[in-house]
Amino acid sequence: MTDRPHLPGAMPNAFQPGKGNLGPDELALVARRQKVLGPAYRLFYETPVHLVRGEGVWLYDPQGQAYLDTYNNVASVGHCHPHVVAATARQAALFASHTRYLHDGVLAYAEKLLSTFPAELSHVMFTCTGSEANDLAFRIAQAHTGGTGFIVTENAYHGVTAAIAAMSPSLGTGVALGPHVRTVAAPDPLRLTGDLGAAFAGAVQGAIDDLLRHGIKPAALIVDTVFSSDGVFTDPAGFLAPAVAAIHAAGGLFIADEVQPGFGRTGGTMWGFQRHAVLPDMVSLGKPMGNGYPVAGLVLQPRVIDAFGSRARYFNTFGGNAVAAATAMAVLDVIEMEGLMENSAKVGAYFRDALLDLSARNPALGPVRAAGLFVGAEIVQNGDAMRPDAVRTAQVVNRLREARVLISATGPRANVLKIRPPMVFSTDNVDYFMDRLETALAP
Repeated sequence: MTDRPHLPGAMPNAFQPGKGNLGPDELALVARRQKVLGPAYRLFYETPVHLVRGEGVWLYDPQGQAYLDTYNNVASVGHCHPHVVAATARQAALFASHTRYLHDGVLAYAEKLLSTFPAELSHVMFTCTGSEANDLAFRIAQAHTGGTGFIVTENAYHGVTAAIAAMSPSLGTGVALGPHVRTVAAPDPLRLTGDLGAAFAGAVQGAIDDLLRHGIKPAALIVDTVFSSDGVFTDPAGFLAPAVAAIHAAGGLFIADEVQPGFGRTGGTMWGFQRHAVLPDMVSLGKPMGNGYPVAGLVLQPRVIDAFGSRARYFNTFGGNAVAAATAMAVLDVIEMEGLMENSAKVGAYFRDALLDLSARNPALGPVRAAGLFVGAEIVQNGDAMRPDAVRTAQVVNRLREARVLISATGPRANVLKIRPPMVFSTDNVDYFMDRLETALAP
């Protein structure tokens, strides 16, 4: 298989109707989905998984069979964590309303959340999803800079609103990029030569120049700080700084999308941008913020909201509601009480080393990139890192599913195993995973 870019938006391990080893109950569920949910939804795996319960790092099917979850960073502190569940239920039974009434809960949570950021990032606005948070950042960036141009990486994903889908190339060719959007190559050390930071900043500067050449003033550079949809690019720490300097010099803002890497997952730091010693103008949050409850937000420097706030009111019916705030506070409690940021660093290092050891023994497993419990491992041909193997990657993903290990693939060539388990993952869980991965990699 040649190094041919994977069609963005396609799912190499997706279920194809009429295929898969499904029993009668699951076939009936698929038929019901198709009837009521329509054609745009997708299911993972050649044979979809029917799940009914979750606990910690495990998910269970109707027969009680356990599946190890190495993919779901939504339930970041573990599926159905009792402290989080109790906080949600307690507040839901007491009071649930929006931010137009005075209430301690949202303020207490905002104060605790902001204490995990650099002091300059001292405002937070609440939404329900990461897509909404990035959409709000899009509007604020335009109001603050007077520009409309946005720069993203070539296979980025930032959300599904109309504005943000138009700057999410990973959604595929059926979703057009906006004329105000420019893409740059991801910071892939295999394909960008020389100093990675300088090369990535050079690409960003080229995008800035092209926007200006077309009469478009730059508004912002937005990146997922581990470049997860591009294939997971984590090192060397600090390589983002020159690109951030370039967008600032052009009068634009830097938006750190922490929807996937945030809340301690990268180990050592609470937020992915901190690994690069940069100060974002805005930081978008989502997925793991409520451990499954829909809560998200945008953290920002006060100066960037002035123009937007003077012209527009902001209100989100469910963003920052009392139940969301209580749930999100409980997630922060668990991260702190259980030392999950430190666990991500320790177990992530163990995981990385185990994958590197297997890579040295198995030519199908190529480069491994990791920051804490966010790991990307490439599947390649005959040990050649420049020859990605998307077909075998899909085979590995589906073999792991049959071994009851849940994972998926990412990247423009669909050959990167995307590993981001709940942060309560243990070294025993790593060993369990590695045993099954080695079997799945067999010819």
